[in-house]
Amino acid sequence: MASIRSAAVAGMFYPGDARTLAQELNELFGGVEQSQPRLGFPKALIVPHAGYIYSGGVAAHAYEELGAARGIVRRVVMLGPVHRVPVRGLAIPSDEAFATPLGLVPIDRAALDQVRSLPQVVTSDRAHLQEHALEVQLPFLQRQLGNFALAPFAVGDANVQEVAQVIERLWGGPETLIVISTDLSHYHPYAQARVIDGATLDRIGSFATNVHHEEACGATPLNGFLALAKSKNMSIRLLAACNSGDTAGGKGQVVGYSAFALHEAGADLSLDDAGKTLLRIARSAIESKLFGSASMPDAPWLRQNGATFITLTKDGALRGCIGSLEAARALGDDAAENAISAAFRDPRFPPVAAAEWPSIRVEVSLLSPAKPMRFADEADLLAQIRQDEDGIILECDGRRATFLPQVWESIPDKRQFLAELARKAGLPGDVRLGRCRVWRYKVTKWKE
Repeated sequence: MASIRSAAVAGMFYPGDARTLAQELNELFGGVEQSQPRLGFPKALIVPHAGYIYSGGVAAHAYEELGAARGIVRRVVMLGPVHRVPVRGLAIPSDEAFATPLGLVPIDRAALDQVRSLPQVVTSDRAHLQEHALEVQLPFLQRQLGNFALAPFAVGDANVQEVAQVIERLWGGPETLIVISTDLSHYHPYAQARVIDGATLDRIGSFATNVHHEEACGATPLNGFLALAKSKNMSIRLLAACNSGDTAGGKGQVVGYSAFALHEAGADLSLDDAGKTLLRIARSAIESKLFGSASMPDAPWLRQNGATFITLTKDGALRGCIGSLEAARALGDDAAENAISAAFRDPRFPPVAAAEWPSIRVEVSLLSPAKPMRFADEADLLAQIRQDEDGIILECDGRRATFLPQVWESIPDKRQFLAELARKAGLPGDVRLGRCRVWRYKVTKWKE
């Protein structure tokens, strides 16, 4: 029978049952500040590994960056320090899978076979058995990526070159994500820890390769990774940082946490170019229905999951608008299908005819993940809403509707905006907003 590593710290570092864990993850991601829609995702993340009550919010800032990675990333190479069992080198398990309350994560045996011949790689199930630094990352990855295989390394005594050599051999392409697990300083008074951690954050951002274990408990895997990242001319971005005194602990002795995202050189995509491509896809999809086959652009970034709305106008008036609120399919497919729906399936309008097509203009909106809004009452909700910036989803009594941020141009008053949105959902315009659920999102839009 296949050997499975059981979850060692479920029920301690994070909830031990699937439903509660999923709810906590939703809350952690919901607390991440709204950002603009993303095209692409990081090659690597640096994340903390304390209990979720302490560092889960910081970790969520990192894993939020993987919204577009689902279905593309199939392998996660993860390195973290050993806390309980000393090891010489980088320890891999013999297990076939790691378990969490959310299910099994298969071990990528093919990946581990690629590095097994290196003298610094050793097999040690004991090193992994009770180790939390890797385990606490898995539920985040399960939520964001869905299916993936894991290449886990519990890192003990190793030098920079030994760690870098292992990561280099498993670097791969967009199907491979690198995750480095480390906390920052431990058990200093709050003010002192902030000074120490601030200096460490600067050093990590400068690709230092001599971070001490007093500065970061995962210094060994961190230094090796940063050496390789610097040689590859990667970019690095600090996403979040705090310490346990900011979250759930006292300020007498604190532990520091941080989250970074790293991108490969040349991986950035021009938003202007992306917009032109999405507009071509939308127009081509409609023309293929009107006139027969039309050429469709293709690129790797179009295969990432994405949520779009396609808006058609004729002589400045709305002619159709259909879209997706969640990124559930490839971005290129989503834009094409929504364009066809906007042109031919919007129940408010007759299907677009070939004769009118030359006078129709296309607009593509790319949506960020919707974030739940937490509010005490209607006045609090109105105060939180950002006019001209927020797209709003309103749900009540089983009915749901959304307005894109573009609607603020015609309904600039917040109360009227929500009243019209309620009517769109089939609710009374004066519905009591305190009993409604509300989400908001941002869009990046491109017009012909």
